[in-house]
Amino acid sequence: MIEAAETTPAAPLATYRGEPLLELPQDLYIPPDALEIFLDMFEGPLDLLLYLIRKHNLDVLDIPMARLTAQYLEYVEIMRQKSLELAGDYLVMAAVLIEIKSRMLLPRPAASPQDELDPRAELVRRLLAYEQMKRAAHKLDLLPQAGRDFQLVQVWIDKAVAQSLPGVNPEDLRQAWLWLLQRANVNQHHRVTRDHLSVREHMSAILRRLQDVKLIEFTQLFSPGEGVSKLVVTFLAILELARETLIDLTQQEPYSPIYVKSAHGLTVV
Repeated sequence: MIEAAETTPAAPLATYRGEPLLELPQDLYIPPDALEIFLDMFEGPLDLLLYLIRKHNLDVLDIPMARLTAQYLEYVEIMRQKSLELAGDYLVMAAVLIEIKSRMLLPRPAASPQDELDPRAELVRRLLAYEQMKRAAHKLDLLPQAGRDFQLVQVWIDKAVAQSLPGVNPEDLRQAWLWLLQRANVNQHHRVTRDHLSVREHMSAILRRLQDVKLIEFTQLFSPGEGVSKLVVTFLAILELARETLIDLTQQEPYSPIYVKSAHGLTVV
């Protein structure tokens, strides 16, 4: 006796409006150009010409116009079939190449200088200038860019905070902060960690430290060796304490050291 084997249901090809599709619809239409892959992208006619010259190891100072024009027209024909609008500028350059090729077939007067009669001179000059600009653009692109290779760190001081510090020059406060950042960059390391920093915790730590001393210099509240992130949180904590009038910042004269002291004799447990 032969038992019929159990058949497992086929996996659905897709789900449409919550219903599984087990087979392709009969009226499904996929346009022939629904998916296009461009392996070579060119920024203009000169870019295409330079690509063909470098690809086939041609001398840019002695361009074989017949060979280059034939290869260029093959690319232009492919572009024209795909999109005539994109091929407009390339068709203009194709006409220039054909004109240069035709002028080179004409006989040249023997009395005229060779370099003045070479129809390729202007094209060669444009190609060399374009290649130089392309190399310069590539070097600029390799330079570090903000937002791509690094992020900028900025500290914004509210006007209300600045007004609550009548005895301190804001410019000196900014210079002291930049000096701390410079020291922190010297001691930075490349270990990537995630620190959970709290401004309120740093505010409490600063108040506890000010209980033991009557007056402390502004820079002594920071530890540059702990990294820029803790410097930022400590700086924000100082500004917040000053805004809430829990500490006083004093300075005898411009460019002199900035000192911090506790206000109102606060006691922090």
